[in-house]
Amino acid sequence: MGKTFSIYLDLVRFVAACLVYMYHSNQRLLVQDILPASDYGHSAVTVFFVLSGFVIAYITDTKERHWATYAASRISRVYSVALPAVFLTIGLDAVGRHLYPALYDYPFDQFLVRTAASLVLLNETWFISITSFSNVPYWSICYEMWYYVAFGLVMFMPRRVGWFAAVILALVLGPKVFLLAPIWMLGVLLYRWQRLRQISALQGWLLVLGSCAGIVAFHWGGVSEQVATYSKALIGERWHAQLTFSKFFPSDYLLGSLVFLNFVGMRRVSDSLAPLLLRLERPIRFLAGYTLSLYLLHQPLFLFWAAVLRGDPQGHGYWGQTTAMVALSVWAIGWLTENKRHVLKHWLEQLFIRAHTRLYPSHAANT
Repeated sequence: MGKTFSIYLDLVRFVAACLVYMYHSNQRLLVQDILPASDYGHSAVTVFFVLSGFVIAYITDTKERHWATYAASRISRVYSVALPAVFLTIGLDAVGRHLYPALYDYPFDQFLVRTAASLVLLNETWFISITSFSNVPYWSICYEMWYYVAFGLVMFMPRRVGWFAAVILALVLGPKVFLLAPIWMLGVLLYRWQRLRQISALQGWLLVLGSCAGIVAFHWGGVSEQVATYSKALIGERWHAQLTFSKFFPSDYLLGSLVFLNFVGMRRVSDSLAPLLLRLERPIRFLAGYTLSLYLLHQPLFLFWAAVLRGDPQGHGYWGQTTAMVALSVWAIGWLTENKRHVLKHWLEQLFIRAHTRLYPSHAANT
């Protein structure tokens, strides 16, 4: 992966996380005016999925070529943030609901079920949807982690066995998770399709500009809403609702394809933007290092700080103060969790290598 393209992907990752924050914090008890760029939360998750598939395909080809390394890296990446997020959400919700109950139109019951489902990332199995208390965005990590698992099964097991195991996993998880899997696989295709690397600079710029125009037109034309209306009429309102976060999957495929084309073009032309991207590399890398913490913690944090500050929703001061406290909290929590995940990764990797050596004593793990 080229350096400039890597910087661009980190920038996209951080901007997508900010758009998700804008979407969820666009609440009238926090700010009476509708926030700008506050309609793109679900679209930003689609961006995350394409980006994630590309990164996983890249690292399994270049860095994580043994199952022990791959498993340790994926588990530490997710659980270094997800584990504290689950318990912090419960604590923050308990205090916030006491201080400002009107903010909390979220479930706060069935503690054992919600906590257990969140810890094993099974909140969205089949047609069950278990909200992780106020942490609504938690749903996407419950999709993404299983994409990691399925991809790992195919990559690191004998091919037929791996595909069989992936199919069994899909049957266990149900349709919702794997309805959005093709979007994630677009990222894998982006990395593996070699002909895409051979496009000209002109073709690259046309793809970048055309995809950007397409993404703008997609949102300006309300494509998701229109497609959802047709889908609801086709399968019925009840089944459409049962799909929860996957109910926009036809339009998500279109948006994911536009993001895919943007990445194809930008990979080719990103070196043309090297003076700007290299100048901004340090702040972009720093911010991207807290993306997962921002994504998985922003909703319980902004609700908590809004309850503590209890400001005036007139104007943007209350929202701005809340957002500042969320940023500081994400930095502090991320420094203790996400940015320390290498410790957990090292421990897990050694554990898995020892297990592998015991199972296959004739050869040591090639990490």
